[in-house]
Amino acid sequence: MTQFSDFGLIEPLQRALAAKGYTTPTPIQAQSIQPLLDGRDLCGIAQTGTGKTAAFALPSLQHLANSNKTRPQQGCRMLVLAPTRELASQIAESFVAYGKHLRLSVLTVFGGVPINRQIRQLQAGVDVLVATPGRLLDLIDQRALHLRGVEIFVLDEADQMLDLGFIHALKRVDQLLPKKRQSLFFSATMPKTIAELGDRFLTDPVKVSVAPPSTTAERVDQVAFYVNQAEKQALLNLHIKNEKIDRALVFTRTKHGADRVVKHLAAAGIDANAIHGNKSQPQRERALAAFRSGETPILVATDIAARGIDVSGVSHVFNFELPNVPEQYVHRIGRTGRAGATGIAIAFVADDERPFLKGIEKLTRVRIAISPLPENFRSVVESTPKLVIPRTPDQPRRHDGRSDQRNGAPSNGAPKRRYGPKKGPVGAHRGAVTRVGGR
Repeated sequence: MTQFSDFGLIEPLQRALAAKGYTTPTPIQAQSIQPLLDGRDLCGIAQTGTGKTAAFALPSLQHLANSNKTRPQQGCRMLVLAPTRELASQIAESFVAYGKHLRLSVLTVFGGVPINRQIRQLQAGVDVLVATPGRLLDLIDQRALHLRGVEIFVLDEADQMLDLGFIHALKRVDQLLPKKRQSLFFSATMPKTIAELGDRFLTDPVKVSVAPPSTTAERVDQVAFYVNQAEKQALLNLHIKNEKIDRALVFTRTKHGADRVVKHLAAAGIDANAIHGNKSQPQRERALAAFRSGETPILVATDIAARGIDVSGVSHVFNFELPNVPEQYVHRIGRTGRAGATGIAIAFVADDERPFLKGIEKLTRVRIAISPLPENFRSVVESTPKLVIPRTPDQPRRHDGRSDQRNGAPSNGAPKRRYGPKKGPVGAHRGAVTRVGGR
């Protein structure tokens, strides 16, 4: 199929696509839409930014519109599971845009905000429910939601679901779904554990792949610098000040590390925001809005944002700290070089991170060029302000008096120490029902 019009999509969907200027499907869309219109299960391997949301949204909306079934009370007709709040919101926004001429409702539920509003919104039922696994099960446990009426189930970013520890939640969801349904399974990588999970959800699926598993974006120039951990901040400041940057994402391994980078950037006169799991949902939304608008062109993030940020115009991705899971590198740099644009991915590699770099090169089969440090780097290091950042209350002390790393392996690669569960109420989730077409 070379045009969206070749698929025989219903007129309201074609009108919505025309309004967005979409005429030619991407490879994942070209391979997926027709089998899904035929009612087949599908297993798709595709990196973020390939257009897979439209690949499953368009045929699903057509099915929901044509079948014209009523919404089950306290239930949904279509369930989409996403690993992060940001990704769930973006998927829901796409459904609203594509279905704006249809009489269908969309509800998003995720953590960080009160649950009672969502419970009220679910009472009458919804057509499309986009959820993160934790809040979905919270609503089910409170008997505010059932899955008996699900006609279409989508599991998006399955590999990140496993990275975030959702395997038991997914197995429970599988037990609650009706056996007779259409299931869609998408992942950027397909190791054995992901394939086994797909077998659990899918029945005789069509398999599509638009890129070899774990390849990095072809339009992204990758470079690495060997640099001491203590000097990374000076190198980041130098790059941001000297390069032409439209928008840049800076990835750290820990939440506290992200906050430290933002404070150091502020001290250097560089405006930046941080986004990570310790931020409230309103804080995360404000940071994303400022980044998207260009008001704050630097966003410092943990891997929670590696696949949850779909912002055009990201020219640079800085790996301030390399991930210890090689696949995360692929997802991080996939935030740039999108929609036909080019991008630059820069990695800062300390001595203890060199094994991580080798693991990334082995996975991606790409040799990352090592660049020498700038000639004036020593003077930049000496002039970089040294900040004394107070220890946060939930950051415990190690036996040697230094702060421990809470969210990731220590710098020596050893397993992280555990300090017991966090205390406090379970995070709640906000939902927003969007009615399309006045119903």
